[in-house]
Amino acid sequence: MACETSSTLAPVITERNKAAQEIPMLIGVISDTHGLLRPQALDAMSGVEHILHAGDIGNADILDQLRAIAPVTAIRGNVDLHGPCAALPATEAIELGGCFLYMVHALEDLDLNPRAAKIDVVVYGHSHKPSAIARDDVLYLNPGSAGPRRFSLPVTLSLLRLEGGRATAQLVELAV
Repeated sequence: MACETSSTLAPVITERNKAAQEIPMLIGVISDTHGLLRPQALDAMSGVEHILHAGDIGNADILDQLRAIAPVTAIRGNVDLHGPCAALPATEAIELGGCFLYMVHALEDLDLNPRAAKIDVVVYGHSHKPSAIARDDVLYLNPGSAGPRRFSLPVTLSLLRLEGGRATAQLVELAV
């Protein structure tokens, strides 16, 4: 796996699953919208082939808007306690582009050993802090928060390129 990040964030590179020969895929990764889906987020994800929402959606209409761009896989977060979002799973495993991805809203709720489970990418949110770190041949990706700004944290999402069993993440700061 390789993790490339934009702007001031340093690249982190690791690699596993070289044998996969899948067609390249571009995935939009978003989290912590808290009921606000910004037009800049929709623009940034234009052209992606799949979207992952790592919870704290805040309003089910957001998923419908994202589905207008690409198929969506979403999990619930700690604010998704009522309404349609409460019915979403707390975790999700999905295979895309020759990579195995595991979604959990809060990293501290991770209920498996990703390396032992042969997970390539763990997608999470909750902290609102964008991060892409490779550890033990697993990419841990937090796209940050694309919803209301929290403290002095940037408003971000991530684009994840999956190609030949490699995952490359780019954190995208939205101009808001």
